[in-house]
Amino acid sequence: MRFFVVCLIGLGIAIVSGALWRRWRKAQIEATRRDAIQSFEEQRPVLTEKFLAAADATGKPRGLTWKNCELSGEPLFATDQLTGELYALVTASISFEAIAGGDMEDVEAVSNLRCATAIFAYRDHSWTTNGRAVFNLEPAQSLERYQDSLTPFELRR
Repeated sequence: MRFFVVCLIGLGIAIVSGALWRRWRKAQIEATRRDAIQSFEEQRPVLTEKFLAAADATGKPRGLTWKNCELSGEPLFATDQLTGELYALVTASISFEAIAGGDMEDVEAVSNLRCATAIFAYRDHSWTTNGRAVFNLEPAQSLERYQDSLTPFELRR
């Protein structure tokens, strides 16, 4: 009988400990995301440069170089449903330049501004980007398009 009581007490302690740990972990993740969102605005100029360099390095679109990128408006934040990773989706106005001697050199539309959603990820306690842009969609539309993998994220006030 005594063994049974000790086992029940141990089980109760394990359940309570697990619940407390999950609550603590959730609060820790929330605080990290809050800090990440705040730091995004502080880093916007640097992130714009990183985005432009990473996007240009992809070599896409073929025959063009990325000339300029302006991020505007409030970013939308979302989490990856599988990994929990935090993403920022930001409206971007992008301009290209034809590569001299390339196929696109004589195309007039090359100089037109393009609207896109620039995508940033918060990894290892810093914002990063691989230069991914979703062209012709605003951030809300991009979020809707990728609703199977991204969930909108808003900080609790």
